[in-house]
Amino acid sequence: MTDTADGVFPAVCPLDCPDTCGLLLHKENGKIVKVTGDPNHPITKGAICNKVRNMAERIHHPERLLHPLKRTGPKGSGQFERITWEEALAEITDRFREFMASHGPESILPYSFYGNMGKLSVDGMDRRFFNALGASKLEQTICNSAGNAGWIHTMGFYGGVSPEDIEHADLIIVWGGNIVSTNMHQVVLAEKARKKGAKVVVIDVHRNRTAQWADWFIPLYPGTDTALALGMMNVLFAQGLTDLPFMERYTVGHESLKEHVSGCTPEWAARITGVPAEDIVRLAEMYGRAHAAYIHVGNGLQHHDNGGMNVRTITCLPALTGHWQQRGGGATKSNSGYAKLNSAALERPDLRPNPQARHINMNRIGDALLDNEKPVMGLFVYCSNPLVVAPDTERVIRGFEREDLFTVVHDLFMTDTAKYADIVLPAASSFESTDLFTSYWHHYIQLQEPVIARVGESKSNYELFSLLGQMMGFDSEAFSESEDSMIRGALDHPVNPYLNGITLEALQEHRHVKLDMSPQARFLEMLPTPSGKIELYSKTLERAGLPGLPTYMPLQEGYDGQRRPDPDALYPLMFISPPNHNFLNSTFANVPKHQELEKEPLLQIHPEDAAARGIADGDKVTIWNDRGTCELHAKVVDRMLPGTVISQGLWWDKDGQRQRANVLTPDRLADMGKGAVFFSTAVNVKRQ
Repeated sequence: MTDTADGVFPAVCPLDCPDTCGLLLHKENGKIVKVTGDPNHPITKGAICNKVRNMAERIHHPERLLHPLKRTGPKGSGQFERITWEEALAEITDRFREFMASHGPESILPYSFYGNMGKLSVDGMDRRFFNALGASKLEQTICNSAGNAGWIHTMGFYGGVSPEDIEHADLIIVWGGNIVSTNMHQVVLAEKARKKGAKVVVIDVHRNRTAQWADWFIPLYPGTDTALALGMMNVLFAQGLTDLPFMERYTVGHESLKEHVSGCTPEWAARITGVPAEDIVRLAEMYGRAHAAYIHVGNGLQHHDNGGMNVRTITCLPALTGHWQQRGGGATKSNSGYAKLNSAALERPDLRPNPQARHINMNRIGDALLDNEKPVMGLFVYCSNPLVVAPDTERVIRGFEREDLFTVVHDLFMTDTAKYADIVLPAASSFESTDLFTSYWHHYIQLQEPVIARVGESKSNYELFSLLGQMMGFDSEAFSESEDSMIRGALDHPVNPYLNGITLEALQEHRHVKLDMSPQARFLEMLPTPSGKIELYSKTLERAGLPGLPTYMPLQEGYDGQRRPDPDALYPLMFISPPNHNFLNSTFANVPKHQELEKEPLLQIHPEDAAARGIADGDKVTIWNDRGTCELHAKVVDRMLPGTVISQGLWWDKDGQRQRANVLTPDRLADMGKGAVFFSTAVNVKRQ
């Protein structure tokens, strides 16, 4: 495909999004001029979001990095000179050997996430390199680990309702997820259900685009989702809306849970959540009387001190009503377990000389870089932009400013993070590479093959880490394995029956191939929890020091309806920073088209909170706490309960403007999964 200058070619959206859309790339004179959806994809069916529609502008952006660079000025100044790839690779391997000799291999740390969802890009040759190096292990918990842990403690498996079945639900609850902006094809399927009479309820802290689309929007205070779910459980048990035969066959702990929630009355839940008691009763009755109720468990509610428990509690609801037995009924947090690949074949953990190497949590990167006892001397950043996405940004910056820290960044652009690097390497886009894509929502595996030639001297992660491994003298077979061979190894995983029939050859012929979903019929009979059943009561959690039954635990930082602060409190407002419509984390924040669509970062503030501070719509305001300061324009709206302020999107700093939301957010870890707690943030706001 790279040899053909003009035409239309199949591709896969590489973004960290559940939809993993099938694409068509339109080329003229060797460049992508238009991106459209592939109408033959069984789930995405030719519809794509605005982010991907404008992807050509990002791929051929005038600020795209074209050559390796070496720092010449102070860290953060953005002053670099061009060097060759040979010089860059020699510098990296020489410095890494030096650190291994002087401080040990664990003084080197990879920092990456899923800026590109290709398996070879972020779970392949890169993992092999850092395994063979013996580097510290990065705990990649910034996104969904708290909620995933809550789900696993209940269900044992990353799997739920299939997308195709959603249209058969007669009640759809979107809980803590802005799917209009982040999972658009689920909206399409929900609309099919709606046309058959289904109702859509959205539960969130913010009247976002999804809440505006819903039949009923229920606003609540941040981090109080568990209390709302417990109030629903109280009504379900009290009114006999539970399914006793289902609970006796498929769950453990339902008797204890019934007693446990007897005191969690709608009035109790209302005082905590801010949701009126009569609305809690109405919601529970709708849920209990539905034939096939479906719950989409979003990402937002897990980014709290109690994020794991929030998800765990909601996950218990379909087990009380038996909705799992009906087509379209149940819940979904992630369907990634169905497409679980052979990670050992991809990552080669057997190459690691020190299996017990230390772990560093990516949410605590600031602390890790400022630790003098076991210092990180070498840092390799790829597929991530930690100076924008990591919490407690000011502390992260202080870590990156260390003169003795040797930092390498591999990226498409000179990001805020890359400006602090010693070596910057140009990255190839996914459309210039071969890769394998799974979805954490739908059931299709897809193949990406190069459509355009490499831009400048860019290299893929596969190529870069293969070269580094060879220069370090590591296992020659592991670091010379072809991309096709790695894909075959990833798909060869007999313990996962859902992969039956998925081969490289089938992907090369059809571009997307559906998993073998026949084992899903026995889903409830083969749950890999300790009991083999849905665990309403979890001994594992109890042994870990957490409640074995779903329990509301107030936030460490922040407030609920019962604990509203004094108006004169130092930080009386809860700050939430969810995604906006046209960025994906920090991706696209530097693309003019997307900047134009979003215009500027704003602070949404309730009229009551604005009036108390003398703030009018459009005023420049300062948002601050002990961690940092952010400066935005105010948008006075009643899209949230009083006491909550909202800023959507992760913006790069620009022209000296202080607009990074994460200067305010804490680097504490959640109750489960060592997850991030971005939304458990207390602030104050004043007019400038």
